[in-house]
Amino acid sequence: MNIGDGEIVRVNDKYLFKLSSFDGNPIVKPEDIGLVWKEAGKEKRGAVFNGGAGIFQGKTMLLPRCHKNYKRIKFFDKEKGFERYGMENYVSEIYILSSDDGTHFSIYNNNPIRGDGSEHKDFLYGIEDIRIIRHKDMFYLIGCGKIKPPFKGGNADRIAIYTTKDFKKIEYHGIISPFDARNTTLLFTDNGIYVFLRFYPNINVVKLPDIEFILEPDKHTEWWERQEEQQEKSVLLKTGDFPHESEKIGIGTQLIPTEKGWLFIYHSVGHIIKEITDAYNLKKDIPRGYSVNAALLDYENPMKVIARSQFPIYIPNKPYELEGDGKYPIDVPNVVFPTGAILKDEKLFIYAGAGDKYEVLLTANIHYLLEYLLKYGQRP
Repeated sequence: MNIGDGEIVRVNDKYLFKLSSFDGNPIVKPEDIGLVWKEAGKEKRGAVFNGGAGIFQGKTMLLPRCHKNYKRIKFFDKEKGFERYGMENYVSEIYILSSDDGTHFSIYNNNPIRGDGSEHKDFLYGIEDIRIIRHKDMFYLIGCGKIKPPFKGGNADRIAIYTTKDFKKIEYHGIISPFDARNTTLLFTDNGIYVFLRFYPNINVVKLPDIEFILEPDKHTEWWERQEEQQEKSVLLKTGDFPHESEKIGIGTQLIPTEKGWLFIYHSVGHIIKEITDAYNLKKDIPRGYSVNAALLDYENPMKVIARSQFPIYIPNKPYELEGDGKYPIDVPNVVFPTGAILKDEKLFIYAGAGDKYEVLLTANIHYLLEYLLKYGQRP
């Protein structure tokens, strides 16, 4: 099994880091886990993507967002002023997969996490994009609960909170109800507990008074309301510093502890300029694309940025990440969306959604990536 180290590439007088794309990508396809159906006599494939990742009893656990029996649509986004692709007539659920080697996955617990109203009534239109955060013997599963049908209007996303010790019995704790938000993760440190969230279009970080504020969010609605009202005070990373971050940025994976600080993998949306696409041997720029980025945060104070990548560390460049092809049709073009990460010895495994349809694996030698950030990253 070839797990790449990543590489540094010179771009004019600058340098960018490129994560390695695993040779067996996509590592999970819809048909691998039964997400297929027939329509007008033709076989249709669903979607499995944006899987949070963690280690449990030596296995790599992957919790991707899954759906089928939906229709792909194209619509004009009035807020953003351009056409977009999306899906309708579906309710996402979270499948629980596991792997012995981190690359070959199968269903671990044939009982998905559902967001269709069958288990609670806080949200009814799907659960998406769960991050896995381990603290002692507990796994915190932080996702996005949809209170409105997808692609049917704004103010539809709520932070949804679950916990588990074994990925079989999963306890639901509710949603953070006061504001629209998705892409959230937790960080447990010796100095306290931090929540990383996206107050559109930036990334914010807030120190929690107690874990109860996550486990019993309904009791602390006023506190959460204040965080939204005072969001200017908690900005960690601002959008707009680079062309590829011109539209928005958001949480990627859970944070990874390293000898140099907390490694923070995040995503961005914006214009991926030709200077960057040239490094991936693409013929043109990407006017609007999702990319993978990295920052290094202070180990004692994760509200402090040590360094931040000036270029993406990965961009869409394969058919299943770009426009799709006959072998790999996609649902949304130009998307790579990091959601889970694990560290195996010196290798960083990043699990990402591709084309809103597949799960892919990106890798790097952790020391190479840290050295790159410290040498070439943007300093505050």
